[in-house]
Amino acid sequence: MSRMGKRQEMRRVFRQFSILSFTCVIMATWEFLLTANTQGLVDGGRAGLFWSYIWTIIGFGTIIASMAEMASMAPTSGGQYHWVSEFAPEKYQKFLSYTTGWLSAMSYQAGNASGFFLAGTIIQCLAMINYPSYSAPNWESTICVLAVVVLSGVFNMCFSRFFPILNNISMVLHIAGFVAVVVVLWVLAPHPPASEVLLHFSNDGGWPSMGLALMVGQISAIAALGCSDAAAHMSEEVSDAGLSVPRSMMWTFYINGSTGLIFLLSILFAIPSVEDALNDPTGYPFLYIFQLAMPNSPVGTNILTVICVWCLMVGNISFTASCARQVWSLARDRGLPFSGWISRMNTKVHVPMNATILTLACTVLLSMINLGSNAAFNAILSLQLSSLMASYAIAITCILIRKLRDPASLPKARWSLGRLGLPLNFFATAYAIFACFWTFWPNATPVDAESFNWAPVIFIVVIIAAMITYAVQGRHVYDGPVSLVKRL
Repeated sequence: MSRMGKRQEMRRVFRQFSILSFTCVIMATWEFLLTANTQGLVDGGRAGLFWSYIWTIIGFGTIIASMAEMASMAPTSGGQYHWVSEFAPEKYQKFLSYTTGWLSAMSYQAGNASGFFLAGTIIQCLAMINYPSYSAPNWESTICVLAVVVLSGVFNMCFSRFFPILNNISMVLHIAGFVAVVVVLWVLAPHPPASEVLLHFSNDGGWPSMGLALMVGQISAIAALGCSDAAAHMSEEVSDAGLSVPRSMMWTFYINGSTGLIFLLSILFAIPSVEDALNDPTGYPFLYIFQLAMPNSPVGTNILTVICVWCLMVGNISFTASCARQVWSLARDRGLPFSGWISRMNTKVHVPMNATILTLACTVLLSMINLGSNAAFNAILSLQLSSLMASYAIAITCILIRKLRDPASLPKARWSLGRLGLPLNFFATAYAIFACFWTFWPNATPVDAESFNWAPVIFIVVIIAAMITYAVQGRHVYDGPVSLVKRL
């Protein structure tokens, strides 16, 4: 903190295991593979979803390793925008850092909304399963989403000191839930032949080629492995952050990536008919899978679904915290309008209260999309992943350039990639750009008002807003975190 010119304002309540638990629960790989697999099944089918996960885990491995090294060099809540400010060529540091801060903040705000959307709508689906006559209107699912948002807000603002305990307990349930679902699917579900699951691709999105369908469908795999950098945004609350944070990022990737592969195979081998799964009345293929595996046990379906909802809800609570810290850090560096208000720290509970309120307000606004469109989740998810990948690409490109031009000027990293750094950084940048491009696509064609992906529109509007804000205010007040580092 002293090297970065920052004052310690938060309690360091996280240790190695608790920050690992925090990151594993937020990343929620098996939970997302279970609940957010629709686009992958539509565009690619079972085989497409499996193989896209394989190449995604390889690509994300290089991204996470690159981010972990930067987190070791500069463990701060700012994350990507701080690293861009410190490692970018001096001529571009200020503007690139400002833009990256907005991209990263937009990503986490959208990611926060997507997690709440899943938890809230699945709660409504439980009502549909138990009460078949229930019609499940969109406005009621929005109410469920808002209820989960309120719960997260109360915990974040009043009980944040219990974060380590909550996440340690949830880590146990995260693993136990994985085991429970996998065992049920292995033992009770019908299993199609391996050749059908791993080699039979499908294109239900209407794309002109199977290859294009696979590219569009990979968003399900990307979503399952995203946001492993969440630990970096909690760095100022982690003991020995320069080592604990990068370790937790990598260990999370190893744990969630490997369990995710096992889990994905388990659910794919439990889907005898992709068409029936996609046409389930709830809109969630996993509920079709549960009911098919336990046709005479609605209680079993309820229990497994409640476990999943619990994991998602705790992930939402933790994600809100990470999201608020990122916004608070950007405001602390005067990278947002009304930075003075947003960056205020509540000294009684040591929580960025105003940043948390702003984060919850953004979540509520994004959740309103559901009132007018059943494709709301796809739009929010696309917005999250496109802006996240863009921020990754910028940050990793900056450290790649610094390593090529002036490696001696880089701060010491206790967790270092060593000689593998350059090739890993290069591959990570290329993959991040590749993934960013495909996250903007709709999940089917022809595109109509219902299936239109609004993420590119929102993305462009936010970028334009960032540029206008920078021109009017930002360039006069925002110096970037590097200005404090240089004065030390």
